[in-house]
Amino acid sequence: MNVADDPEEQHPTLALDDTVHQRVRLGILAIAREAESVDFAFLKQELGLTDGNLSRHLKVLEDSGLVAVNKGYAGRRPRTWVTLTTAGAQALDRELRALRELVRRLDAAAPPPA
Repeated sequence: MNVADDPEEQHPTLALDDTVHQRVRLGILAIAREAESVDFAFLKQELGLTDGNLSRHLKVLEDSGLVAVNKGYAGRRPRTWVTLTTAGAQALDRELRALRELVRRLDAAAPPPA
């Protein structure tokens, strides 16, 4: 049996999901996990993004089924809210498990040579 065929023996980085692992998208998922729903403007401010950049990343996450994007109004002002889907929560959990395992392996390894 090849090590790559056994998920328990695979290097943790092989479990990282490119859609989730990208810095901005990971930030969006993490912030959305902390709240029932998060406002576009809040995400933009927290992550230091432009409207266009945030929109592009939200589109990737929405197309992947990881977030739901809902548009509406708060008073007369148009608003956009982002909600983590069940699939998004599961993907974030898998990503965090892979990162924890990577850290565990590195902590268990011998220190790098000086």
